[in-house]
Amino acid sequence: MTLNDERSARAADYAIDFAARRQREERRTYARRPKKIADVIAQLITQRGYGRIQANEELADVWAAAAGEPLASFSRPGKIRRGTLEITVTNSTIMQEFTFQKQNILATLGQKLPDAKIRNLRFRVGTIT
Repeated sequence: MTLNDERSARAADYAIDFAARRQREERRTYARRPKKIADVIAQLITQRGYGRIQANEELADVWAAAAGEPLASFSRPGKIRRGTLEITVTNSTIMQEFTFQKQNILATLGQKLPDAKIRNLRFRVGTIT
């Protein structure tokens, strides 16, 4: 082995070692970087469920407008699952009235909450608190 071969082998080892140390240092400093305040707030809102509470209040307001004030007092909107909004009503008479007005209510909900993508309504009798 010649002197040049030894030098080039040593240089290659140094380059590999340097690259490995650089990658370790980059990982270490990346972990220490400060987090963006927007990311921290978004994570907090998600963990605490504040976004869901605000969405539920908005849904309740839109439901009251779509169903009409007299009937809305006898019902409460629930969760949206797979495009179906579950509505709890106080008795079967109210449920039948909502069934008659279902298409008009769906049209109003679609206009006021386009992001919710409500395609159907499901009514059930229960207690309203």
